[in-house]
Amino acid sequence: MKASVLLKSSLLTSLFVISSCATTKYSEDVSKNDYSNLEAGKMYIVTMKDGSKNQKMLFRNIDGDKLIGTAGKKDSTEVIIPKSNVAAVKDRSKSRVLTGATVIGAAGVAAIVLSSSRAD
Repeated sequence: MKASVLLKSSLLTSLFVISSCATTKYSEDVSKNDYSNLEAGKMYIVTMKDGSKNQKMLFRNIDGDKLIGTAGKKDSTEVIIPKSNVAAVKDRSKSRVLTGATVIGAAGVAAIVLSSSRAD
């Protein structure tokens, strides 16, 4: 009985961890990248290919080979990122929701394991 509960709990935990990766990957070939799924007015975290610090941006639009936005809702500093330097784009709101769901799920799994271990 203990092994089956432990197996189920580890399977659930791994599913929550896998689902928390809300990242859109882009290929090396810039001409194949489709940035049409980015929505104006949403905050995104852009991971750079060159290893520099991740850039937060309130996405505004696409101009040729550049992503254009601002540094934040209150900060109107313009941010221009070349498409050729983008490795991944994360939607901040989705990653927060999925991280919260992962924490809640892990707590639920821990409660199930704890209660089943005390029942024996």
